[in-house]
Amino acid sequence: MKIKVNGEEKKIDLDKENALLSEALNSMGYKTSTIVVELNNLIINSTKWGKVKLKDGDNLEIVSIVGGG
Repeated sequence: MKIKVNGEEKKIDLDKENALLSEALNSMGYKTSTIVVELNNLIINSTKWGKVKLKDGDNLEIVSIVGGG
């Protein structure tokens, strides 16, 4: 499956029938507790990541939250 992540095309190895957003994030190595995800211009609540299915050509924007002072 090919998707765009932060403007770069990526090929991820997930079953197209069951390509969940949560699985894609894990396979790409994101720490899910510190990111915000936008899928095709919509921010997706983290409680729904395990229910949202990806498809070829989807566009993800992933922003990491960094604390500091």
